[in-house]
Amino acid sequence: MNAESPRADAPLLQLRGLGKVFHTDEIETHALSDIALDIRRGDFVAITGPSGCGKSTLLSILGLLDPPSGGDYVLDGQDVAHLDARGRARIRNDRIGFIFQAFNLIADLTVEENVALPLTYRDGIGRDELRRRVREVLEVVGMGHRTRHYPGQLSGGQQQRVAVARALVGDPAILLADEPTGNLDTRNGEAVMQLLEQLHETGTTLCMVTHDVAFARRAQRIVHMLDGRIVDEDSFERLRFEQDMPLPAGLAELAP
Repeated sequence: MNAESPRADAPLLQLRGLGKVFHTDEIETHALSDIALDIRRGDFVAITGPSGCGKSTLLSILGLLDPPSGGDYVLDGQDVAHLDARGRARIRNDRIGFIFQAFNLIADLTVEENVALPLTYRDGIGRDELRRRVREVLEVVGMGHRTRHYPGQLSGGQQQRVAVARALVGDPAILLADEPTGNLDTRNGEAVMQLLEQLHETGTTLCMVTHDVAFARRAQRIVHMLDGRIVDEDSFERLRFEQDMPLPAGLAELAP
């Protein structure tokens, strides 16, 4: 593990040769292959591509929810690719905020209690400090007036705002968002996207997975994925076009 302080100009997050292989019965599936990616402090990166291309698998590894099968992952100067489950959980709670498509709020906890959860796993935070931080991030996301409500009393857009507050409360180095607008209607999806843009403007580092090309274009940088690899935009459009092309009539009859 690299315990040295990161250089000021070093990327916040750096991947080199990253791969992920899943084994089921006798089948070996290469979900990610030879991924190289740098994300710097203050970046807003969108990862996009068709379903099954590996973008959510990549985000799970970035969020230390799943280990890679090979390659290097350095987060804020620390080698995190080879940590055990306990080590990943500790770094994840300290350095990473995660926003899920399905919100993942606990139904029988209030808004305030849901947002406070990440801090309950940290040492040295008193009750007054915890409450101050929770109230502060709820004001940032426009939900300061709903602290005593339960998730079931909120709209989908409001629940996602609470989920954003929960991701922010620990002051993470990077905020990861997995299809943050996927379960929302157009109006609420736009509101959440505007909130993410506002957070980026105030210095938050963001990495968002989305299948929505219009939302992806609002990020500072777009990373295109296809078949478990990162490809440039020209290659992405060419390969996607080739995949979408219908087979010639004679071959179509032989296709499975």
